[in-house]
Amino acid sequence: MNRAMNSSTSGSDRVPSPSASVSWSRFIAVFAVVALGTSLVLWAFAIVMDPYGLRAGPQHPPTTIMDINQRYMYPQLARGGQFESAVFGTSTIRLLNPEQLNALFHERFVNFGMNASTPWEQKQIFELFLRHMPNPKTLVLGLDLSWCSETADRPDQRLTFRSFPAWMYQPEEANRLGNYAHLFNFRTVEIAARVALNGAGVMPERIRGDGYEVFVPPDSRYDLEKARAYIWGGGPARLTPVEPPVVLSDKDEDRLAFPALGWLDGMLDRVPPSAKVILAFPPVHVAVQPRPGSEAAAQEKACKRRITEVARRHRALVVDFRYPSPVTTDDANYWDPLHHRLGIAQRFTRALHSACAGTQQDADDFFKVLSDPGTPCL
Repeated sequence: MNRAMNSSTSGSDRVPSPSASVSWSRFIAVFAVVALGTSLVLWAFAIVMDPYGLRAGPQHPPTTIMDINQRYMYPQLARGGQFESAVFGTSTIRLLNPEQLNALFHERFVNFGMNASTPWEQKQIFELFLRHMPNPKTLVLGLDLSWCSETADRPDQRLTFRSFPAWMYQPEEANRLGNYAHLFNFRTVEIAARVALNGAGVMPERIRGDGYEVFVPPDSRYDLEKARAYIWGGGPARLTPVEPPVVLSDKDEDRLAFPALGWLDGMLDRVPPSAKVILAFPPVHVAVQPRPGSEAAAQEKACKRRITEVARRHRALVVDFRYPSPVTTDDANYWDPLHHRLGIAQRFTRALHSACAGTQQDADDFFKVLSDPGTPCL
């Protein structure tokens, strides 16, 4: 028995031969070299393809837009210098077609509308555009209710769950070479591969080169009953006014905090006097507007009044589409409470041009001018 145990013990404690240790060491070294070499090759591929247009400028056109996250793709359009006018906002402004704006205003527009973007994010792309286009012609800002949030400046409210590459929005000279370190990841390699496939004619561009994308379904697929389900969510209509209506006193209004409006004031401070500025409240459906006469409606009215005061200090035009009107009360104009159909987007664009030309109110009550710079901006 002892002989058997000794035999078993000596077998389990056997030391690997020197040749086996050398083989494992060589395998690990080769694996490390191959992994490092592959990583460097992929990184070099991403740098050469420049999927986020880090080299974009007046002498170097932006890269084809192939990423679904506009926050990564729009900075190159801001740096490129190909556009002299711009649209900023959320998805409620994204259907403003730069080609239609170009024809009406006789300028070169880009649309920087980003899905669910916060005021802080909009501020970043606005300031980036002005750094590279210091003498813009027309700036259109779509102001959603997020600008009237009392918590807009809280750190957890400045961003959404979507990734935001703050490094892309910094002055390039601050860390030009360091920016390439951000390309060292598989996501960037994937977008670089898409750019290469687009160049080979295999894959279409993700978003048009002026930032425009029709993100709603084709009108041929429109279903009114399905749209109503999205618009109202099965709940009751909110058109019946609250009685008696809530009226805020001057003291109550003074207590309301809208921190993002300080950012708006600072943004407009950066705009040269020669530029036209249009602040627009997009025409969202009444289902997401506050019920008339409610406290929320009174607070929104107070916020609009403060925005109008900011606009007057900077001689900006303010056009309001966000109120119960024949357009915003008609379910057939919308896919959901926030997003209108293409026909309304085209009418929205023409209305901005009309307001800029001096029209104070649409004949069909589609818009109202809240602040007029005094002279037509066309």
